[in-house]
Amino acid sequence: MKKIGLLLSRDYKLLSVAAVLEVFETVNKFSAASEQAVPFDIYLLASEETIAQTKEALGYQLTDLKDAPLMQIILIPAFTSDNMQASLMANQKCIPHLVAQYQKGACLGSFCTGAFLLGASGLLNGKIATTHVDASDGFANAFPDVKLKADKTVTQDGRLYTSGGATSSFHLLLHLIHEYCGREMAIRIAKVFAIDMDRENQSYFSTFQPSKDHTDELVATAQRRIEQNYHDAATIEELIKDIPTSRRNIVRRFKLITGITPIEYLQQTRIEAAKQLLEKTSQQMNEIIYSSGYNDAKAFRKVFKKSVGMTPTQYREKFQVR
Repeated sequence: MKKIGLLLSRDYKLLSVAAVLEVFETVNKFSAASEQAVPFDIYLLASEETIAQTKEALGYQLTDLKDAPLMQIILIPAFTSDNMQASLMANQKCIPHLVAQYQKGACLGSFCTGAFLLGASGLLNGKIATTHVDASDGFANAFPDVKLKADKTVTQDGRLYTSGGATSSFHLLLHLIHEYCGREMAIRIAKVFAIDMDRENQSYFSTFQPSKDHTDELVATAQRRIEQNYHDAATIEELIKDIPTSRRNIVRRFKLITGITPIEYLQQTRIEAAKQLLEKTSQQMNEIIYSSGYNDAKAFRKVFKKSVGMTPTQYREKFQVR
């Protein structure tokens, strides 16, 4: 029987925890009904402070993480808080125990923004990982040594697993069930929970949400100019030429604050505009291309597919409000 530890971190998202428990409990139920050995022994792990506040959660007794037996895998749920730094500080005491379990042979996995706690452990340095697509820029800035694959639904690098946002958690669960219980059980669970097993990409769920919570007025000016004139300007130089600093300086400061260059910012602004038109209008494709600031249809389709993970037509078919 595999010991599965689900960490009840401070600020954990209840939906994330409930989904994990529901899936593993269903696997156990199916195995018992088939008169096979129940594969998972499920633990809810928590820090001493959390246990003091909550003796029981979701019908499970809580086990102090520092006293837990060796787990086969410990899973970290998503966080509810948007203040990730505060959540990491609140869960700081968990990190040494997670590292100790890993060093003894346990696997560690995270769902959605739970990757931030895994990242804070240092174990992901030099390894691939993913997180919620809209949290990827913040993750990349916080953990530059991690090889972030923001478009991926699930990653595995040795004994470290991560998943993307929300329903991507189910794909990591399927991945683990496939490893521990075989493909037949994974398919059965996929059918019960209506999970599309073939989804490997999450980039088309993203929304461009650039950082504007800063005090650099030159960067803020460049951002406003791009957002107000993206459909008219032929080059980024046209948009930043009157900003009172050198091109090299504005590019350096822009990337330091937003995480991307002005050219990438312009491109993502245009792609986001195109996505909105594809979702909310019935405009012809050529109109959308022109309205988004592109003159070359071939170039637009190439950039769109690279950024979004599907063609403009596929995106419209999937997300258009009818």
